[in-house]
Amino acid sequence: MELAFTKMQGCANDYIYLDCRKTGLPLQIAEWARQLSRRHFSVGADGIICICTPQSSTAHATMRMFNADGSEGKMCGNGIRCVAQWLHEHVPVLAGEKVLRVDTLSGLKTLHYKGNDCWQVEMGCYSTKAADLPAVNMGEGPLVKAPITVQGREYQASCISVGNPHCVVHCEDVPGLEIEKIGPAFEKHENFPEGVNTEFVQVVDETHLIMRVWERGSGETYACGTGTCATVAAMVEEGICQRETDVQVQLLGGVLTIRVCADGSVLMTGPAKTVYEGKAILPE
Repeated sequence: MELAFTKMQGCANDYIYLDCRKTGLPLQIAEWARQLSRRHFSVGADGIICICTPQSSTAHATMRMFNADGSEGKMCGNGIRCVAQWLHEHVPVLAGEKVLRVDTLSGLKTLHYKGNDCWQVEMGCYSTKAADLPAVNMGEGPLVKAPITVQGREYQASCISVGNPHCVVHCEDVPGLEIEKIGPAFEKHENFPEGVNTEFVQVVDETHLIMRVWERGSGETYACGTGTCATVAAMVEEGICQRETDVQVQLLGGVLTIRVCADGSVLMTGPAKTVYEGKAILPE
């Protein structure tokens, strides 16, 4: 069978986007994510994002995202910006809208168009409570600079939920980090029964950070929107960054701007680009 798709990327965090507004979520979506995400052997992506009909009365669409291993994630910061951009480009009545609302498994998200294919997302409030990640064996929280031993080394980790779980640790040389050796050990650590996304952050100054991410279900990606939000939130909790201040985070795929507001909510601003439209051939 032929499957029409749109390839999109936000800071090189690339997904295959499917229009499921009429068909509903495909029963085979987990297998499609595994098949089509294989780089060099198929389309290649960090996963598949399905654009479905809205679930709430004020939303314009629903986002369902599936990682390259077929597992489903609750939220994707780079992905939801691309969903908004897709709606701009493919739904004529929404082409001029400056504010779009998208349902996700972690709640309704509001996006504001900033021009030049750039969107700001209201990500909601973050949490440092163990139950919200979830995390075990680390106390109830707040999990800020909490000790965790990984591969025989103790780290001071700040654990942040922004609708999905993140573990943020400091690194003196992020570009030189052998992330493929340490990333899986964090992802599958016993303290995180549902797995965890891990961000390795190098502080340049209070408004500039360098970050790499190991995402559960996908491995290292060029960017992670929720992970970038979690990283800045962690730096605010640690007293390194300030609330109500824009923080630039350099990722492998580009720069995202994050602001932690006074009430603990987070704003993320970044690009969303269409790469190409195509058709994939799948076995019947």
